[in-house]
Amino acid sequence: MAAADLLTVLKALRDEFGFDMLVDLTAIDWAQGSSPRFTVVYHLFSMTRKEGPVVLRMRTPNRTDDVSLPSFTPIWRSAEFQEREAFDLYGIVFDGHPDLRRILMWEGFTDHPMRKDYVPPPDDDLEELRER
Repeated sequence: MAAADLLTVLKALRDEFGFDMLVDLTAIDWAQGSSPRFTVVYHLFSMTRKEGPVVLRMRTPNRTDDVSLPSFTPIWRSAEFQEREAFDLYGIVFDGHPDLRRILMWEGFTDHPMRKDYVPPPDDDLEELRER
């Protein structure tokens, strides 16, 4: 399924099937060399019908490190925080997000620590980063 079609599917799940709550959004970084590299996982529940979870998995469109998916904040407001977390830790950009900025790491931090290829800096470099 194309990323653009995902918005249509999610709106239908909310409006027609009653899945009115996005409980969790997380990402998976498959090992280097796999294609596509990232998968974003969504868990939906219906609070009115007491059903769920419905688990959706969206693979990023390509193997590159710079990936993007549409933001679901227009559909579920709870996606705002969770998309920021996935952006901060994995570097996945959510197009249309109202406030896509780091939420756990500081603004000067340039890496994404949950990526499999992340190499932590030596302790002395880390101290220098903390002092900034």
